[in-house]
Amino acid sequence: MDENQDLRKRLDYFLSGKGAHIGLEKVLLDYPEEYRGKTHPAIPYSAWQLLEHMRIAQWDILEFSINKDHESPEWPAGYWPAEQNPPSKDSWDASVQQFFRDLKKMQKLVDNPATDLHSNIPHGSGQNILREALLVADHNAYHLGQLVMLKKILESDKM
Repeated sequence: MDENQDLRKRLDYFLSGKGAHIGLEKVLLDYPEEYRGKTHPAIPYSAWQLLEHMRIAQWDILEFSINKDHESPEWPAGYWPAEQNPPSKDSWDASVQQFFRDLKKMQKLVDNPATDLHSNIPHGSGQNILREALLVADHNAYHLGQLVMLKKILESDKM
């Protein structure tokens, strides 16, 4: 049996966005269309910009973890879309679907007993898969909170 089996289960749970806060699916799949391109002075990004930032950052971390030839986007421009609104009606759903595909890939990487969670990634500078998985989970949770707060603020402004 894999000595890291318990750790892998806990990482999967954490990556899934479960636990002490609202789940990723609930927020991303049910985000009201009318709020996706709106901003508020309290949060300088629209929901679209937050979603895209989450998707791009997660993709970048995943690709870094598995692809020695991966080149990260330029910071910060490559991680944040300039446009406040989704470019098309289908853009939100396409971004959400890609976000969940990449999240699933990270979960499979972590769940795979052949993946050494603790050894340094050969093409990195001291990172390991455990650190990268925790980074994805932490980053997603942080911006998920911003998405929830933005929605609540925009809803309260409507009243």
